[in-house]
Amino acid sequence: MTKQMVTASILFLLALLPGAQSAYTPANDAPAYTADGSLVAPAHYREWIYLTSGIDMSYTAQAGTADHSMFDNVFVNPTSYRSFLATGTWPDQTTMVLEVRGAENPLSINKRGHTQSPEIMGIEIHVKDHGAWRFYDLNGNDKAAKLIPPPAPCYTCHQAHGAVDTTFVQFYPTLLPLAKQKKTLSPEYLKELTTPAQVAPGAAK
Repeated sequence: MTKQMVTASILFLLALLPGAQSAYTPANDAPAYTADGSLVAPAHYREWIYLTSGIDMSYTAQAGTADHSMFDNVFVNPTSYRSFLATGTWPDQTTMVLEVRGAENPLSINKRGHTQSPEIMGIEIHVKDHGAWRFYDLNGNDKAAKLIPPPAPCYTCHQAHGAVDTTFVQFYPTLLPLAKQKKTLSPEYLKELTTPAQVAPGAAK
């Protein structure tokens, strides 16, 4: 028996062990829906690919009125992330989760800056399905997220300013250089590089 045959036999036997198959078979991370058209909330999105965090982001030049700071954390399903690495754009069934948490200070030994709160203040989900992007709002511990119908500000803002396929890749530091390399940056974003645009007040993240 050759060395290659021995290796193949070992891998086959390992795959038969209880629980071993799940280690080699990726979970289905495509979006799923309820009977009424709501989006089934991705329960394990924090095991997905982390893209970025922002703090106190605002799309207007006016000073905000909030009396506390907030963090935005963005995650994307692994299948779509791997596709983006290869193509520089998002495939169908891409699912992005925007998780909002409060900023805390002081806490424990931290005396400066901010840490994120254990409590989630809100979740918004951005899904590309059948070629169209849709936004969903998830309240509290609900198991399904409700569709935000267009033309809500989140749709028009992303269409007017998204760097890649109406998504804010300009805020994802590990993906923006790749989009530049793949030449998938949108005309809208490229125009803003030379002519800063004004975003409508109240535009969603």
